[in-house]
Amino acid sequence: MSPKRVLLHVGTPKTGTSYLQDVLYRNRDRLAGQGVLYPADRFDAHFLAALDLMRLPWGGLETEAVGAWDALAKRVRGWHGDSAIISHEILATASRSQIRRALESLGHPGTEVHVVLSVRDLVRQIPAEWQENVKHRRTVRYTAFLDAIRNPERTGRLATWFWGVQEVPDILDRWAAELDPSRVHLVTVPRPGAPKSLLWERFATVFGLDKLTLDLHAERANPSLGAPETALVRRINKAANEVVEPGDYRPLVRELVAHQTLSQRTGSPRLSVPPEVWTWADELSRRWVEELRRRQYDVVGDLDELLPEPVSVPFSDPDRPRERLVSDAAVEAIRALLVESSRQRKVEADLRAELRETQIALERSYLRPTYRAREKIVRSAEEKGWGRKLLGFYRRARGRSSLSA
Repeated sequence: MSPKRVLLHVGTPKTGTSYLQDVLYRNRDRLAGQGVLYPADRFDAHFLAALDLMRLPWGGLETEAVGAWDALAKRVRGWHGDSAIISHEILATASRSQIRRALESLGHPGTEVHVVLSVRDLVRQIPAEWQENVKHRRTVRYTAFLDAIRNPERTGRLATWFWGVQEVPDILDRWAAELDPSRVHLVTVPRPGAPKSLLWERFATVFGLDKLTLDLHAERANPSLGAPETALVRRINKAANEVVEPGDYRPLVRELVAHQTLSQRTGSPRLSVPPEVWTWADELSRRWVEELRRRQYDVVGDLDELLPEPVSVPFSDPDRPRERLVSDAAVEAIRALLVESSRQRKVEADLRAELRETQIALERSYLRPTYRAREKIVRSAEEKGWGRKLLGFYRRARGRSSLSA
């Protein structure tokens, strides 16, 4: 038995995906009660499944991901409710063979599979993608990033990844090749200034959740940084990448410094694109919109929202930021790290005290007469053949291999 419908949300990054996945994960029990499966035992379950499907290296996490896609697909196929939802933005980069495997594992063509793609205009996506590179330990300058993605040859890791997750017509060429256009849904991100609830309402419409009462409070998000704050994180990367392991970088730099601290700063110049890049992105976006209209996919929102708005503020180059603003951001970052260090020192002190109390209690137990008597009996038995056999039988029965009784 399979669900009547599988909704496969495959990207793109920086289109509210973290918020969507957080809401779905926290409401998964409530959704299940309404016949909607969000198959996840941990918040990053679909990320691991996507890594497994595409065999992507990801700082060692790919070893943890082995088998995750097949396990996810099995849960979907075994669901008896109305629908199942899978969501992760890195799925946008999947190859045709990987997509074919994904669809077949979810029951296609016997099961009604829908592909959902959330999209935002390129002028907002370009700086957002560079910032994500920086928050994942990259040290590339913004100018070099812009040159790489505009190179017509699109060679190198930067350009390959960017266009893999951002070239909307190509993503749909791969993901929608075997589907009827009515089963392909584009969710456009509203323009700045729109009601905050509007994007969720669009997601809820396409996923069939608009009639359900869900907890929409966000616990996890992927907030943006200003230009000087991003410049600071890039400098931290250059100074610390060789001495800070990825497993430590994620909680300390990306989460604590970037997401929890620097993203809260207001008034900093925002990341944008220089005028020549705006013109190039505008021309490309217009070609995309024309092509998407021709394909007649289901659009939730308005394709015109993919056309960039005119630049309303001067471009602030993050490669040449105002040093006072970077220094101010650095002071806040240091303060956050000091607070976290103080917290961890207290935790460490508490653990040391607890360990010391345990050691004292253990030492006292060794001094009890009953313990010394048992120890004497065991040593005496071990000196005799029959005693060793008896002790061996006892230890096997207890499932133990130590020499203590």
